[in-house]
Amino acid sequence: MAAQCPDLAVRTAPQARTLRRPADQPAARHRLKRRLTVIAPSLADVVLYAGGRLFDLITGGWDGVVLTADHADPRPLRILGARAFDLETALAGPPAGRYLDAIMVEAHLYSSDARVRQMVYRARGEGLTDAMLWGDDWPADLDAVAHPVRHRLSVAARAFKAHALAAAAVPADVSDIEVFRRSRITRPGSAYGL
Repeated sequence: MAAQCPDLAVRTAPQARTLRRPADQPAARHRLKRRLTVIAPSLADVVLYAGGRLFDLITGGWDGVVLTADHADPRPLRILGARAFDLETALAGPPAGRYLDAIMVEAHLYSSDARVRQMVYRARGEGLTDAMLWGDDWPADLDAVAHPVRHRLSVAARAFKAHALAAAAVPADVSDIEVFRRSRITRPGSAYGL
């Protein structure tokens, strides 16, 4: 008579197949891809000001999601490897900061929309490792803690960004550098009344 493996009974027990995870817990604790969310008023802004960094991160293995207020053709983002979603739907839904590794936001949108700031604060509170903003309308309360970041685009990023700009009908030359500001955004600032 052959000996049975004692673990076999445990692995095939009916109780083992009926365990369920609670609905509020994620399906997996360890993700294989790092997650980036980009938030902007328009798809064209994303491609023009952050398209190269977005492409470089995605080709480096990141999962890229873009939230925009306009309902533009998502083809330029698909060229960069990102997925497009509606910003209003994301802001109206359940909290979306969970398990983000990085977030990039257009500065004017960050300054003008309390819901966007709350999304960033929530993501920072859940262990977000990187928060960057771009644009000229930089929030005054973040100037003291902001650090400029210059991202040098790869050759591939410049080529794909050029195609994405053409698909978005944005006439622009592709620069070798994209400039962001990294900030320690940790809690709502009193300037915004939050």
